[in-house]
Amino acid sequence: MSASGHDTLVQRLAMMLVKLNQGESLEPHALAEEFNVHVRTIQRDVNERFGYLPLEKTDGAYRMSPAFLGRLTLKDIERFAALAGVAGLFPSLSVDFLRDIFDARVEPALMVKGHHYEDLRGKEEGFKAVERAIVGRRRVCFSYPGTQGQKTYEADPHKLVNVKGVWYLAARHDGKLKTFSFAKLDSPVVLPFTFEPDPGLLRQLEADDGIWTSDQPIEIVLTVDAQAAPYFRRRKLIANQVIDKELADGGLIVSAKVGHANQVLPIVRYWIPHLRIVAPKELAAELERGLGEFISGVKATR
Repeated sequence: MSASGHDTLVQRLAMMLVKLNQGESLEPHALAEEFNVHVRTIQRDVNERFGYLPLEKTDGAYRMSPAFLGRLTLKDIERFAALAGVAGLFPSLSVDFLRDIFDARVEPALMVKGHHYEDLRGKEEGFKAVERAIVGRRRVCFSYPGTQGQKTYEADPHKLVNVKGVWYLAARHDGKLKTFSFAKLDSPVVLPFTFEPDPGLLRQLEADDGIWTSDQPIEIVLTVDAQAAPYFRRRKLIANQVIDKELADGGLIVSAKVGHANQVLPIVRYWIPHLRIVAPKELAAELERGLGEFISGVKATR
């Protein structure tokens, strides 16, 4: 589905949810005419995408159960319309899972950044367990691979964050914010110990474009030539990217504060020769060393 098609779907679902929330009936033929779609599209919206809602059907029209009228806020409506339109984003959109998400208490557990997604089949129960731990402010224990093999962590889970389709657990461990790839996280267990979420940590998660974190962020300055500049104007290709200056030749000077060099180096390598690292000099030197080692390795295999 194209971005515009997805936007149209979300808008239609949101408007239908508003009608339901206000006690109006959804009559498929009337809605098909209103949204300029086939009546079967509306029926699919109601029966599949809204299958988790407490709807009542009378004379071919659908209404929200009276006990639930007026419970949705505008934010709820926008969120659930989007969820109903991008089922593949979540590892398991079962009825129970959707009912959990429909509960506003679960909202603080999730943060989505991006449109694509990884396959987390087989990890649904662990995902739900961590989600419940975030909502209940309960510590979790899990195993995670490191440089010296598997290591056991006890951490305070703050968010499940989806960045460009990849799920991460953002948690406080040893007093610091750390991020863990959920696909690598093994056997999460909810512990009986509670914790208070760190407001500063949550603000940091909201502000950052990526998942790399550091107490001492690296300030990066790049030049982007005119050929690549349109892509960097269109969207942020580097986490926390800021366009500092438009150059006379059509190029750009771009800056960013990142938590790790790997938020920048792969992007620069991809865009060679159109990007150059101006600062810090140490990062530019690291890039040159890496490229030199690559070229030497290629020559050695010939």
